[in-house]
Amino acid sequence: MEGRGGKAIVVGGSIAGLSCAHALVSARWDVAVIEKSTAPSTTPSRTCSRSPTGAGLGLDPQSQEILGRWISHSQLRLATFPLSLDLNIMTDSGCKRSKTLTRDGNFNFLAAHWADLHSLLYEALPPGLILWGHQFISFQTYEDKSTVRVTCRVAKTGEIVEIEGDLLVAADGCLSAIRQNFLPNFKLRYSGYCAWRGVLDFSGKENSDLIVGMREAYPELGNCLYFDLACNTHAVLYELKDKRLNWIWYVNQPEPKTECIQGTSVTMKVSKDALHSMHEEADKVWVSQLASLMQETTDPFINIIYDSDPLPRLQWEGKIVLIGDAAHPTTPHGLRSTNMSVVDAYVLGKCLERNGLEGLEKALEEYQTIRLPVVSEQVLHARKLGRAKQGLNLLGEMQLEQRGMPYFDGAPTYL
Repeated sequence: MEGRGGKAIVVGGSIAGLSCAHALVSARWDVAVIEKSTAPSTTPSRTCSRSPTGAGLGLDPQSQEILGRWISHSQLRLATFPLSLDLNIMTDSGCKRSKTLTRDGNFNFLAAHWADLHSLLYEALPPGLILWGHQFISFQTYEDKSTVRVTCRVAKTGEIVEIEGDLLVAADGCLSAIRQNFLPNFKLRYSGYCAWRGVLDFSGKENSDLIVGMREAYPELGNCLYFDLACNTHAVLYELKDKRLNWIWYVNQPEPKTECIQGTSVTMKVSKDALHSMHEEADKVWVSQLASLMQETTDPFINIIYDSDPLPRLQWEGKIVLIGDAAHPTTPHGLRSTNMSVVDAYVLGKCLERNGLEGLEKALEEYQTIRLPVVSEQVLHARKLGRAKQGLNLLGEMQLEQRGMPYFDGAPTYL
């Protein structure tokens, strides 16, 4: 029998946090989402590919089905682009010729821009749930475990406010401050490489030499997730809705100095010299069409690629629970970050719905039992896949297709 809900405080208003808000509202819980950004994300500017709210992402069939419970399937389809094909090719940087390594024509993912999906999730929530411009400071639990109190700062006024609830959900990303309270020695693992990223808008330029050339060099663009492997490096390429091309180039290098990192982000500042060097190196490594795409993209940015070993647990004190990147920092090679976050939120909501406030501790234990084995396997597989494609492990040891990901056909959502 389903029990009554309580009040949940979700720290973090990214896709994981908004997914959690949807799942908990569906479970009849009251929700307050604390988000440091002062306003909702918007679709990226047509004149600037770099968005502080990310770039492209891929949604697997399980996430598509779950998201369809919170936003309409028609809305999701309108905001995404089909990826029915997963294609791995190898480029010879000397002669600039490519050959196919693997081809999976039954992929059935959808491509979306982060900001587009975030906007859909936000607009489908009841008004007033998101506390924009609220910077998380700390939390406190009481000896009787009756409530949890969160302290935050209001950006606009500097006022310190306190919010009380029955449950604290940490959706505060891979550098989670809440997780650090329970795992003070926890450290992210640097992957050995960074990623140049960009989104090129080609609206009105469909017949330009660049786009015509890209479609000649990558003829499956439009329904394909391309992985282009060269010697000790690889690139990712796919089309987004509204005539945008999303690209990623992974480059092996020593870990950047921490002063290069912007605050709590893993996005690194790009200097003119670094951009010039990237453009020159792209000419050496990639076919001319892909190199030109990278060179003509306005304001690309660099992600420092981290993950972590699987966490020992995902919940504490029967009151605090981790979801999304706070629960499982991962490299992006298995397209897992968003998909794991969506399933985390859905499973947590269903556990809370079944057990109610009276069974909160049991609900969090169920959530941990369901999700921890899955995300642990997926994080480690993504790590191995990335190392293989970067030449840090032998390619022969790995299945290159995304289908090799554990639970590729869907993760369990109940015990």
